Amino acid sequence: PLKDDMIEDFVFTECPMLATVDLVGGIHHTVASLHMESWRNQMMGHINRINEVLPNTDIYLTTEAIQRWIESVIHRLDHYKA
Repeated sequence: PLKDDMIEDFVFTECPMLATVDLVGGIHHTVASLHMESWRNQMMGHINRINEVLPNTDIYLTTEAIQRWIESVIHRLDHYKA
């Protein structure tokens, strides 16, 4: 499951070609179960946004960008599920 603090600091600094993140597993099922189609669409857009950000992110900021993205996905999903 997607959760805060699942990625250690600077873990991706040795991955200069990292340009995309693919999520697998339950997150897609969770998003599909949201009641409103607009929520589902917004969540999918938010999930995919990291792949727009990463190609232009400095290698030393990649891990931080992914960590912030995970936190924002979790926060937004919690908001919709509430």
